[in-house]
Amino acid sequence: IQELKEKYEALKDVPHTNHFIGHLQTNKVKAVIKKAALIHSVDSLRLAEAIEHEAAKLDIVVEGLLEVNVANEESKFGFSVSELLEQIAAFEKFKHLKIRGLMTVAPYVSDPKCNESVFKKLKDLSVDINARKFDNIVMNLLSMGMSNDYEIAISQGATFVRVGTAIFGVRGRK
Repeated sequence: IQELKEKYEALKDVPHTNHFIGHLQTNKVKAVIKKAALIHSVDSLRLAEAIEHEAAKLDIVVEGLLEVNVANEESKFGFSVSELLEQIAAFEKFKHLKIRGLMTVAPYVSDPKCNESVFKKLKDLSVDINARKFDNIVMNLLSMGMSNDYEIAISQGATFVRVGTAIFGVRGRK
């Protein structure tokens, strides 16, 4: 969030679009929703409710991707596949949060081909959800793949890849 604030200020006179990628705590929603065109990491119904609440106060619509922990890694955030399928209908009620697709962070592996099944599962999940024709939920965006496996993610339907390390190198945490 601090990095988003810094870059938002530095680029305020330059036409651009910001996306928020990374874990978002409910108490930080207010700091993000006016600065990010798309939140890639809506990882719980509780967070979605916080986004809806803050966006309603501002009378804006925020777009988001539901984060799915496809590989069921304990160190990662997001819905499990089964949890999302159980809760997906709850996202229909929101008037100020529009769900545009899904996001996942695949495990870091030495052979990127190992993540092909993770990306395929997310793509299949998006197709399944889209076929159910929920109000306020479309599955036209898939954020998956990073610097080490983006080519595999693209082959499985990624519309966004996160390649910061390939562009900027390894960065430390602030």
